[in-house]
Amino acid sequence: MKRGICVGSIVLKDNKILFLRQAKGHLLEGQWSIPWGMVEEDEYPEEAIVRETKEESNIDVEVEGLIGIQNLPEKGWIGIIFLCRPLSDDLKPDGFEVDKVAYLSIEDIKSFEEPIEPWCKWLAEKVLRGEYSVIPPRIDSPYKPLIGFL
Repeated sequence: MKRGICVGSIVLKDNKILFLRQAKGHLLEGQWSIPWGMVEEDEYPEEAIVRETKEESNIDVEVEGLIGIQNLPEKGWIGIIFLCRPLSDDLKPDGFEVDKVAYLSIEDIKSFEEPIEPWCKWLAEKVLRGEYSVIPPRIDSPYKPLIGFL
């Protein structure tokens, strides 16, 4: 059975969350979602989400903590969701996987006329209503300097 680890980022800025519209040919073509991607063999999940967010939106982010883990529809696959803080403001879609980028407020999400991937919409609404908690990164484990979340 094939298994995989995906990562997603909730990039929170001024009570808005970064969303990306998936470009033509992408699995979620035409839908808006949070930044997502696969963890590659030579990286940790927190490195993967920093890379994926940069690749898809052109902004640098810093991981502030772990929000949660989601079982994905394909058995054996999980999604790890991080809260991230933007370190830059130069939003620009990559033009390959993503054709538009925008920060959306809860009001924007509720009145949005384009399709939003349902799980990303649910997650964003929870975060924007304050219905979440964050597990901060820790570097004081026996595996330091590797990051743990506890």
